[in-house]
Amino acid sequence: MKRESSSLQTAPLSDTAVVDYPLSAATADRTPVIENMLARARAFAEPLIADEKLDTGENTLAHADAVAAIVAKMGGSEAMQAASYLVYSCQHLNRPQEVIAKVFGDNFAALAVETTKLVRVQEQARSASQGHHIEGAGAQTENVRKMLLAFSRDLRVVMLRLASRLQTLRHAAASKQPAPESVARESLQVFAPLANRLGIWQVKWEIEDLSFRFIEPETYKLIARLLDEKRIEREGHIEQLRSELERELQAEGVHATVQGRPKNIYSIVKKMRGKSLDFAQVFDILALRVVVADVKDCYAALAWVHTHFQPIDEEFDDYIARPKPNGYQSLHTVVRELVDGKPGKPIEIQIRTEEMHDHAEHGVAAHWAYKEAGHKGYAGVWASGEYDAKIAVLRQLLAWERDLSGGLQGQGLFDDRIYVLTPDAAIVELPQGATPVDFAYTVHTTLGHRCRGARVDGAMVPLNTPLSNGQTVEIIAAKEGGPSRDWLNAELGYLASHRARAKVRAWFNAQITHETVARGREAVEKLLQREGKTAMRLEDLASQLGFKSADHLFEVVGKDEFSLRNIETLLRPPEPASNPDDGVQIKKARGSEKSGKGGVLVVGVSSLMTQLAKCCKPAPPDAISGFVTRGHGVSVHRSDCSNFRTMAARDGERVIDVEWGATKKGGDAPVYAVDVAVEAADRQGLLRDISDVFAREKMNVIGVQTQSVKGTAWMTFTVEIADAARLTQVLGIVTAVVGVRSARRR
Repeated sequence: MKRESSSLQTAPLSDTAVVDYPLSAATADRTPVIENMLARARAFAEPLIADEKLDTGENTLAHADAVAAIVAKMGGSEAMQAASYLVYSCQHLNRPQEVIAKVFGDNFAALAVETTKLVRVQEQARSASQGHHIEGAGAQTENVRKMLLAFSRDLRVVMLRLASRLQTLRHAAASKQPAPESVARESLQVFAPLANRLGIWQVKWEIEDLSFRFIEPETYKLIARLLDEKRIEREGHIEQLRSELERELQAEGVHATVQGRPKNIYSIVKKMRGKSLDFAQVFDILALRVVVADVKDCYAALAWVHTHFQPIDEEFDDYIARPKPNGYQSLHTVVRELVDGKPGKPIEIQIRTEEMHDHAEHGVAAHWAYKEAGHKGYAGVWASGEYDAKIAVLRQLLAWERDLSGGLQGQGLFDDRIYVLTPDAAIVELPQGATPVDFAYTVHTTLGHRCRGARVDGAMVPLNTPLSNGQTVEIIAAKEGGPSRDWLNAELGYLASHRARAKVRAWFNAQITHETVARGREAVEKLLQREGKTAMRLEDLASQLGFKSADHLFEVVGKDEFSLRNIETLLRPPEPASNPDDGVQIKKARGSEKSGKGGVLVVGVSSLMTQLAKCCKPAPPDAISGFVTRGHGVSVHRSDCSNFRTMAARDGERVIDVEWGATKKGGDAPVYAVDVAVEAADRQGLLRDISDVFAREKMNVIGVQTQSVKGTAWMTFTVEIADAARLTQVLGIVTAVVGVRSARRR
């Protein structure tokens, strides 16, 4: 909390410079009891910060004086006011926690160091958000909220930050210097809602108005001018109502103090915008506050008000019976005066007890020094014990935490999260106990893999060092490489994040898969070399074997889950066997213009024997090409057949044009054997269900080959068809069978 956003203009003092301060008060437990602590703390800080200025231009010592005064007005003890000075001293000490602990005790040393750290984090977060687009800045603001909570185990940190931010805004207003927009927006979006949640209304209203003044200066000036124009008329009417109400309640036996209640400008603007009202409609709501002795008198006063004024039923709220989440209690009602029997201007009236009023003004601030208060309580608030006081303090922060998390359970920011910074001041949320390795994986997976070292707040640390709130973490990364297996050893403490641990496991699993694929690729390529098929595309080979890609084929081969014999069967023979009967003889064409009852016509050549190639099994209306074999006529292939492309590239002069012949009317259409590859999730009855589809569609299945590997079934059906187009329709039906992932012609 040394500054809102400043650069120190005084060089840090060495530890030896602090030894001159008297240490006689220090006790063995390092928690000294110091008389006149406020004066001692100011004397300690004055030589360190008296000549220093903040970036806002305000003198640092003057800022500390003002913060101490605000803390006092909020009900803070002398010890809390003293902390205002200790916070600003930290930047000038080499070992602030040790030095301050010797003079003032561990309690205040920890408070000063934690608050200073939070200020630095907020400064860096604001600097980072200025370079981001609007959404990025919003995310940074949300992270500042969360970080504020993470630092708020000791509520005094929050109170000191509220007081310091209020003073920064006051100074900007008094010096007529506009506050930076990032500071004003953070004040309005973070600090004012926090003050509201803690019930510190006066601080909330003032922060809201001052922030709004810098964010929307023209709107602020307009509302301020309109308020000032009718101030005399409004104040005169309010004073008349106030004295009349106080007198009448006294006559009824209700001892009450009635005050006019000022309306802050920001709340007026919010009401105008929220309810689409013009200024006159909002301005005419006059405000009074009635403070009585006890709850019974609250309801007695309400009864009198509703009897003598006309109440607006929908504007009544009983926050005594149903307190607000932050503990606020009061009766709110809006009534109208009766002027000559007619309803007049609306009047907003709040009715509360002295105790409720004190809570409304100071909220849980009365509990903030629970570590010091003990059983006597603090600022007039009785605490039955340190535990009860601590619960009272944290209840509102936990409620605010639920606000931020959308009311979800089990997402506590206090217990399981920390917030650290990247070198460029982006806030990173991590689990409690996270290490630099967790941080690296959260920023980017590749950075995590290549992480080799880390600096925390500029100092080199081991990679298994637990991080703390507000630290700046810089990762030292190698240009290439991967994680260490030691990171997965829970006993070594390198990883606290389940997400980071999963990324490390995934990297090693990918390495194993990569090695398996490489082993499978080597085996397949050696087989192709032996068979003289090195020109064959590996993707085509995998497709013909029923795999999605070549890598899938290599992986199962590398795992010894797919036999190389299957590949050999596919590759041998590349051309029809020497026995002509091994091929399917279709037609001996007589010429280029006529054909028999459905066969293959060799264009421009007559009386050539033709047969369908077994490697691709063409069928009408596939695009086909012929290849003149040695002694076995023309082998007919699909034009996209990889074997045909290989032979055509080697012996292009032997390629010949062929086409499908016409079928005579009334004759039986010839049938052709084709292979269908099906991939599916293996299950009982799968083969039966697929066979039933072919049977229903009147397609004769003349052969089936199946193989199942780790729950995946690869099936090859040989079916007889007259038309390949018809097969496409049937394959669509096969794909709809439960478990089938793909069905295609090979």
